[in-house]
Amino acid sequence: MTLMELWVILSIAAAFLQNLRSVLQKHLKARLSNWGATSARFVFAAPLAALIVAGLSVLRGAAPPTPDFIFFTYACLGGLAQIAATALLLHLFSFRNFAVGTILSKTETVQSAILGFVLLSETISGRAIFAIGVSLIGLILLSLPAGAISRRNWIDKTAFLGLASGACFAIAAVSYRAASLSLPGGDFLMRAAVTLSFVTLFQALLMCVFLALREPGQLRRLFSAWRISALAGIAGGLASFGWFAAMTLQKAVLVKAVGQIEVVFSFAASLLFFRETFRPYEIIGILLITAGILLLIGTTS
Repeated sequence: MTLMELWVILSIAAAFLQNLRSVLQKHLKARLSNWGATSARFVFAAPLAALIVAGLSVLRGAAPPTPDFIFFTYACLGGLAQIAATALLLHLFSFRNFAVGTILSKTETVQSAILGFVLLSETISGRAIFAIGVSLIGLILLSLPAGAISRRNWIDKTAFLGLASGACFAIAAVSYRAASLSLPGGDFLMRAAVTLSFVTLFQALLMCVFLALREPGQLRRLFSAWRISALAGIAGGLASFGWFAAMTLQKAVLVKAVGQIEVVFSFAASLLFFRETFRPYEIIGILLITAGILLLIGTTS
């Protein structure tokens, strides 16, 4: 298996697990506040991340690389951006259905390209830009306003939340790639594991302090719902590990572009779990997204 094939497989697996995490968090919103459901993603992922680092260290017979100031700067920036992105996405579900809420946040791909160029001086080929453009047209079709929601309300709230969530996810993706690449040594799995371990611990501590101060009852409810919360944390932690590993091998914009396959998974989840319905042009949109992903994989092969 080549590294090209590996980063694609990791991206698709991460997208599937991320969609599973979103499904579980949407269920949690029936029992927790928006911030309480958001925190499940981080609190229960931190122990898993530490175990992954320990396991890799034992298997490789070597200590993990020692982070420096640059690592901590990018990792903290990414951690904060991911918290904001997750909270915005969960709030977005209150205005649109599950699939469309996920789709609107996928503008992160285009925003990742811009940030990757600004922060890391990374560029992509014209063919890759074309492939991303095809997927973007599909996203636009999928995010057209529903008849039950006025155009003004869609513009004021849904579109804004989707773009803001996408921007935060893009900042997190590029920051995590920069943090992982800054580590002095270790293979791509170890770099991804160390980044994930620090970030999830940072996020878990931050969310626990926040909930204790602002919504103290939510911590008790979070641990009372430990079965779903733990599953959401495990799914989210494994998804992040997949993203981090893929982004250590490949540019964040290309990883996130392939990760748009999550839209397919979100449609399946909407139909199977939430009994939500879709319009004909949404099917065209999902076909365009799939075509764009296949074109993108072809340009990097």
